[in-house]
Amino acid sequence: MAEKENKTSEEQEEQEETLEEIIEEGAEEISEEKSELKVKKKDEKVGIAYITSSGNNTMVHITDLAGNTISRISGGMITKHSRLKSNPTIAMFVAKRAAERPRDLGFTKLYVRMRGKTDQNQGPGANSAVKSLSKEGFDIISILDTTKVPRGGPKKKGGRRGRRV
Repeated sequence: MAEKENKTSEEQEEQEETLEEIIEEGAEEISEEKSELKVKKKDEKVGIAYITSSGNNTMVHITDLAGNTISRISGGMITKHSRLKSNPTIAMFVAKRAAERPRDLGFTKLYVRMRGKTDQNQGPGANSAVKSLSKEGFDIISILDTTKVPRGGPKKKGGRRGRRV
Protein backbone atom coordinates (compact mmCIF):
# COMPACT_ATOMS: atom_id res chain seq x y z
CA MET A 1 0.00 0.00 0.00
CA ALA A 2 2.88 2.33 0.75
CA GLU A 3 4.28 1.55 -2.72
CA LYS A 4 0.98 2.55 -4.35
CA GLU A 5 0.99 5.87 -2.48
CA ASN A 6 4.62 6.50 -3.54
CA LYS A 7 3.75 5.76 -7.16
CA THR A 8 0.73 8.04 -7.12
CA SER A 9 2.70 10.86 -5.53
CA GLU A 10 5.46 10.39 -8.12
CA GLU A 11 2.86 10.41 -10.90
CA GLN A 12 1.32 13.58 -9.49
CA GLU A 13 4.73 15.28 -9.40
CA GLU A 14 5.37 14.29 -13.04
CA GLN A 15 1.97 15.61 -14.08
CA GLU A 16 2.62 18.88 -12.25
CA GLU A 17 5.99 19.23 -14.01
CA THR A 18 4.44 18.62 -17.43
CA LEU A 19 1.67 21.11 -16.67
CA GLU A 20 4.26 23.72 -15.67
CA GLU A 21 6.17 23.10 -18.93
CA ILE A 22 2.98 23.47 -20.98
CA ILE A 23 2.09 26.71 -19.19
CA GLU A 24 5.60 28.12 -19.79
CA GLU A 25 5.44 27.21 -23.50
CA GLY A 26 2.00 28.86 -23.80
CA ALA A 27 3.27 32.01 -22.11
CA GLU A 28 6.21 32.17 -24.54
CA GLU A 29 3.84 31.82 -27.52
CA ILE A 30 1.58 34.55 -26.19
CA SER A 31 4.49 36.93 -25.66
CA GLU A 32 5.70 36.23 -29.22
CA GLU A 33 2.21 36.98 -30.60
CA LYS A 34 2.07 40.25 -28.66
CA SER A 35 5.44 41.34 -30.04
CA GLU A 36 4.25 40.52 -33.59
CA LEU A 37 1.10 42.62 -33.06
CA LYS A 38 3.19 45.57 -31.89
CA VAL A 39 5.34 45.33 -35.00
CA LYS A 40 2.27 45.25 -37.26
CA LYS A 41 0.82 48.39 -35.65
CA LYS A 42 4.01 50.33 -36.30
CA ASP A 43 4.08 49.35 -39.99
CA GLU A 44 0.60 50.71 -40.74
CA LYS A 45 0.46 54.07 -42.52
CA VAL A 46 -2.78 56.01 -42.70
CA GLY A 47 -3.83 58.50 -45.38
CA ILE A 48 -6.84 60.58 -46.38
CA ALA A 49 -8.57 60.17 -49.76
CA TYR A 50 -10.58 63.21 -50.92
CA ILE A 51 -13.05 62.22 -53.64
CA THR A 52 -14.69 65.12 -55.43
CA SER A 53 -17.43 63.99 -57.78
CA SER A 54 -19.68 66.27 -59.78
CA GLY A 55 -21.84 65.70 -62.84
CA ASN A 56 -18.88 66.61 -65.06
CA ASN A 57 -15.77 65.06 -63.48
CA THR A 58 -14.38 62.82 -60.73
CA MET A 59 -11.17 63.66 -58.85
CA VAL A 60 -9.29 61.57 -56.27
CA HIS A 61 -6.70 63.33 -54.09
CA ILE A 62 -4.76 61.22 -51.57
CA THR A 63 -2.73 62.87 -48.78
CA ASP A 64 -1.00 61.76 -45.61
CA LEU A 65 -2.41 62.83 -42.24
CA ALA A 66 -0.37 66.05 -42.28
CA GLY A 67 -2.01 67.08 -45.58
CA ASN A 68 0.98 66.50 -47.88
CA THR A 69 -0.16 65.41 -51.35
CA ILE A 70 0.78 61.89 -52.37
CA SER A 71 -1.26 61.56 -55.56
CA ARG A 72 -3.95 63.54 -57.35
CA ILE A 73 -5.75 62.18 -60.42
CA SER A 74 -8.85 63.39 -62.27
CA GLY A 75 -11.12 61.93 -64.92
CA GLY A 76 -9.62 64.19 -67.59
CA MET A 77 -6.23 62.51 -67.06
CA ILE A 78 -7.77 59.10 -67.87
CA THR A 79 -10.05 59.77 -70.86
CA LYS A 80 -10.06 62.21 -73.77
CA HIS A 81 -13.85 62.24 -74.06
CA SER A 82 -15.21 65.05 -71.90
CA ARG A 83 -18.63 63.42 -71.69
CA LEU A 84 -17.14 60.34 -69.97
CA LYS A 85 -15.17 62.07 -67.21
CA SER A 86 -17.90 61.55 -64.61
CA ASN A 87 -18.65 57.96 -65.68
CA PRO A 88 -18.41 55.32 -62.88
CA THR A 89 -16.10 53.20 -65.03
CA ILE A 90 -13.68 56.10 -65.49
CA ALA A 91 -13.95 56.87 -61.75
CA MET A 92 -12.81 53.30 -61.07
CA PHE A 93 -9.71 53.82 -63.26
CA VAL A 94 -9.06 57.18 -61.56
CA ALA A 95 -9.05 55.52 -58.13
CA LYS A 96 -6.79 52.70 -59.35
CA ARG A 97 -4.22 55.13 -60.73
CA ALA A 98 -4.42 57.33 -57.62
CA ALA A 99 -3.85 54.28 -55.38
CA GLU A 100 -0.58 53.18 -57.05
CA ARG A 101 1.78 55.61 -55.36
CA PRO A 102 0.40 55.38 -51.78
CA ARG A 103 0.53 51.58 -52.00
CA ASP A 104 4.20 51.78 -53.04
CA LEU A 105 4.92 54.10 -50.10
CA GLY A 106 3.37 51.62 -47.64
CA PHE A 107 -0.02 53.14 -46.90
CA THR A 108 -2.51 50.51 -45.72
CA LYS A 109 -5.50 52.44 -44.35
CA LEU A 110 -7.51 55.37 -45.65
CA TYR A 111 -10.04 57.84 -44.34
CA VAL A 112 -12.39 58.78 -47.20
CA ARG A 113 -13.92 62.25 -47.56
CA MET A 114 -16.50 62.52 -50.35
CA ARG A 115 -17.70 65.83 -51.75
CA GLY A 116 -20.25 66.75 -54.41
CA LYS A 117 -21.71 69.98 -55.70
CA THR A 118 -23.59 72.23 -53.30
CA ASP A 119 -27.01 71.96 -54.94
CA GLN A 120 -26.73 68.21 -55.59
CA ASN A 121 -25.25 65.14 -53.98
CA GLN A 122 -22.18 63.35 -55.31
CA GLY A 123 -21.85 62.62 -58.99
CA PRO A 124 -22.12 59.15 -60.47
CA GLY A 125 -18.45 58.23 -59.89
CA ALA A 126 -18.10 58.72 -56.12
CA ASN A 127 -19.29 55.31 -54.93
CA SER A 128 -17.38 53.37 -57.57
CA ALA A 129 -14.18 55.24 -56.63
CA VAL A 130 -14.57 54.21 -52.97
CA LYS A 131 -15.26 50.61 -53.95
CA SER A 132 -12.21 50.60 -56.21
CA LEU A 133 -9.97 51.93 -53.41
CA SER A 134 -11.08 49.11 -51.13
CA LYS A 135 -10.42 46.55 -53.88
CA GLU A 136 -6.90 47.95 -54.29
CA GLY A 137 -6.09 46.64 -50.80
CA PHE A 138 -6.70 49.65 -48.57
CA ASP A 139 -8.68 49.30 -45.36
CA ILE A 140 -11.33 52.03 -45.33
CA ILE A 141 -11.52 53.38 -41.78
CA SER A 142 -14.44 55.77 -42.30
CA ILE A 143 -16.38 57.46 -45.08
CA LEU A 144 -17.44 61.03 -44.47
CA ASP A 145 -19.67 63.19 -46.70
CA THR A 146 -18.24 66.72 -46.72
CA THR A 147 -20.61 68.22 -49.30
CA LYS A 148 -21.27 71.88 -48.57
CA VAL A 149 -24.90 72.61 -47.67
CA PRO A 150 -26.35 76.14 -48.02
CA ARG A 151 -27.92 77.51 -44.87
CA GLY A 152 -30.25 80.46 -45.34
CA GLY A 153 -29.68 80.92 -49.07
CA PRO A 154 -29.91 84.17 -51.04
CA LYS A 155 -32.01 87.22 -50.10
CA LYS A 156 -35.75 86.84 -50.64
CA LYS A 157 -37.52 88.77 -53.34
CA GLY A 158 -39.58 91.79 -52.39
CA GLY A 159 -37.46 94.42 -50.71
CA ARG A 160 -37.66 95.82 -47.20
CA ARG A 161 -41.46 95.84 -46.82
CA GLY A 162 -41.95 92.38 -48.35
CA ARG A 163 -43.69 91.31 -51.52
CA ARG A 164 -46.98 93.02 -52.20
CA VAL A 165 -49.68 90.70 -53.42
